[in-house]
Amino acid sequence: MGFKVAVVGATGVVGREMLNILAERDFPASEVCAVASERSVGSEVSFGEDEVLKVQDLDRFDFKGVDIGLFSPGAKVSAVHAPRAAKAGCVVIDNTSQFRMDPEVPLVVSEVNPQAIAQYKKRGIIANPNCSTMQMVVALKPLHDLARIKRIVVATYQSVSGAGREAMDELFTQTRSIYVNDPPKKEHFTKQIAFNVIPHIDVFMEDGSTKEEWKMAVETRKILDPDIAVTATCVRVPVFIGHAEAVNVEFERPISEGEARAALRAAPGVSVVDHRVDEGYVTPQESAGEDPVFVSRIREDPTVPYALNLWIAADNLRKGAALNAVQIAEILVRDHLAARDKKQAASR
Repeated sequence: MGFKVAVVGATGVVGREMLNILAERDFPASEVCAVASERSVGSEVSFGEDEVLKVQDLDRFDFKGVDIGLFSPGAKVSAVHAPRAAKAGCVVIDNTSQFRMDPEVPLVVSEVNPQAIAQYKKRGIIANPNCSTMQMVVALKPLHDLARIKRIVVATYQSVSGAGREAMDELFTQTRSIYVNDPPKKEHFTKQIAFNVIPHIDVFMEDGSTKEEWKMAVETRKILDPDIAVTATCVRVPVFIGHAEAVNVEFERPISEGEARAALRAAPGVSVVDHRVDEGYVTPQESAGEDPVFVSRIREDPTVPYALNLWIAADNLRKGAALNAVQIAEILVRDHLAARDKKQAASR
């Protein structure tokens, strides 16, 4: 049985990645619709190696008969159209920040809390977490199961693709300008991003944190454990694709490097590359285009009881957004929609 799927925001970097991954993983779709804003209507996007889809207008798109909507059009757009799609019977998997902290909307990472998907029936919406949160909790879930995490201190190194295609263009044009001795123009970022790092992602809040840092704290608690203390410093770096994180984790009981390494190696979605030699670790450049969350530099912290340091890297467009959305859709189909359709067919 096939399912009708709509990819909303199909012309954006995450939307295109969603289409690629649906095709790569041979998702059981009877039809895939590419949907975006009016200015993109009539343009074409690739679906797999051979198929091209014409982009349809989101404002006029009828979600009746659509089983699953993969949304990545921006929070304000999702606020309007995700409930409209859900009302028409489409289960929405939303990659924006709009519904993540809604108590009636499950916030899901496929390897961490797939059981939460069952809560989709309350609103017809499932939320995808922030990309920096996602890769961190994938790596920390097996360690939390082993020794229970008390506190997380994380500094992120986030690529410009997390801010969209225009941000990627700005890094490219600024870099080129510097090489030809032209003054770099600042449009998307608050500071020059080429050959620089910017400790500012999203808006500032009253306590001095940025909203990105707040997201990492509240989303980690919603997904993993409400009792974990989290403090974050989120930094934009001049890298096109791939986020990295330096994470210090404090546990309730002793946990050795060996125990942590074994648990991580056995965990779904995690790849441990941790050799104490030159190049014995993964950087964002190597993570680009790859599915796993990579963990390196595993070592005990001698300054804090029961603590470890980790280096975590992942493709923020792939696992940090599109892949997780498709994995949620796969679980949704397997555990919920297929059973629902069989029941409906039997009652006819």
